Amino acid sequence: MTFLDIALILFIVLETLNVFLLYKMPGSTRGNAVGVFKAYAKTREEPSVAAFVDYLINWVAGTKLIFIVLIIGVLIAGSPEIKVYSGIALVFSIATFYSRLYPALKRMDKDGQLDPRGYARTLAVMIGVFILVFAAAVLVFLLQRLT
Repeated sequence: MTFLDIALILFIVLETLNVFLLYKMPGSTRGNAVGVFKAYAKTREEPSVAAFVDYLINWVAGTKLIFIVLIIGVLIAGSPEIKVYSGIALVFSIATFYSRLYPALKRMDKDGQLDPRGYARTLAVMIGVFILVFAAAVLVFLLQRLT
């Protein structure tokens, strides 16, 4: 088992936990659940808004589930090259967080819309670690291939 395999498995485990939270405990403040957003509680007050937010939460969870299943397929049937390309794709796709989501979270955090305060920075660091782990795993894999 390579470092890249381990990184992919770790990602699967963490994202599976996030999917579980989104489907079963969306109001939680753990993982990627949406309880950190103060506005989430307000969405429960209006049935049509609650239904829309629930739809979006389930959409995100379903999208995460698609990625999880694809990565499981890569782990089971993918060649070493496919695993490397998957690691590279994860680096770039995860990095998109910083283009749209992080600025919005940072603004909400500054405006006191997140609880706990500082959540935007915490999430940015966690996502940065994901990117670094996948980048390192790809680099280690490629360096091992060269030797």
